[in-house]
Amino acid sequence: MINISNLSLRFGKRILFEDVNLKFTPGNCYGIIGANGAGKSTFLKIISGEVDPSTGSVAFTPGERMSVLSQDHYAFDEFSVLETVMMGNQDLYKIMKEKDAIYMKEDFSDADGERAGELESLFAEMDGWNAESNAATLLSNLGIREEQHTKLVQELDGNEKVRVLLAQALFGKPDILILDEPTNDLDIKTIAWLEDFLASYEAIVLVVSHDRHFLDAVCTHIVDIDFSKMTIYTGNYTFWYESSQLALKQRSDQNKKMEDKVKELQEFIRRFSANASKSKQATSRKKALDKINIDEIKPSNRKYPAIMFNQMDREPGDQILQVEGLSKTVDGQVFFKDISFMVNKGDKIAILAENNLVTSAFYDILSGRDQDYKGEFKWGVTITPADMPIDNADSSKAARKIW
Repeated sequence: MINISNLSLRFGKRILFEDVNLKFTPGNCYGIIGANGAGKSTFLKIISGEVDPSTGSVAFTPGERMSVLSQDHYAFDEFSVLETVMMGNQDLYKIMKEKDAIYMKEDFSDADGERAGELESLFAEMDGWNAESNAATLLSNLGIREEQHTKLVQELDGNEKVRVLLAQALFGKPDILILDEPTNDLDIKTIAWLEDFLASYEAIVLVVSHDRHFLDAVCTHIVDIDFSKMTIYTGNYTFWYESSQLALKQRSDQNKKMEDKVKELQEFIRRFSANASKSKQATSRKKALDKINIDEIKPSNRKYPAIMFNQMDREPGDQILQVEGLSKTVDGQVFFKDISFMVNKGDKIAILAENNLVTSAFYDILSGRDQDYKGEFKWGVTITPADMPIDNADSSKAARKIW
């Protein structure tokens, strides 16, 4: 359990949060949300001990082990991938290193033998004999191939390093798990695995993420940082958002009777609870929904941005895009072959691949940036295509010239 008492953090006259009193309990996943700059990541750093609060305290149940997703992608470059993961359990890792150092001694003494026996006992109690296979399983589940497990971390690309660090945080079943943007650079398949892992995790999980779908899948509670205050709400992100918007609407409607407001909120909670009970994470550890109090639901003061598109010069026709036999090969590797499809007005299509180079190559062809391909595609006569590339350095330079 984590107890937070009278916590405040100030930078000069700026107050990130003040007089925070929260309790985090095992078996729950808490999503930390708030506007950019509200202090989400800083709050996690206070709990992990990286940042000292201005006032207040953070207390833990004695003996609980905490694991934090590292944000330093270069900290473990000189270590092997497998060793880096096992370093996630520092107590076990220290025992392993001390034990190995004793056995490598040429002048092995009686005292060394006694100490080695103590370490072997501790090693067995901590399931040390399965540590390597458990670490390898985590890596494989996160998309790191077996032949990469013995490589140095510095030999991996940026996306692979992220997965190794995530495996390190998950290794050894910590009692408290702190994850700051864990889905960054993960593909959909790996995110789905992580969602399933966290949904059945029985420890305390604190997570910051800009992926609301991920928060919906894993969170039992939402911690909202708003106007220098922190409030815990039961339920996932969607429930928090919709109920807060409903409360805001009702508060602004002065003509609505109080009884009607209460009934509407009660009906909303009933429908949400019924839907949530069908999911595997809800049935396992979301019984707290039954304890929701209407008085707990407060309107959010946050202002949400919007993307506004200019009105089109002409209404698009029914045919948006026709693709016939599209194929792409890079250095002898077939990215895709003989792709044919039609996009019609109103279609919304997601392009997925385990290799993100494949999707990038596909978009580069359709955008006109890549001319080295087989097959053909044709935009509808009423269509003016536009795209947002992954690397927008050229677009940024052009924008600077314009301004």
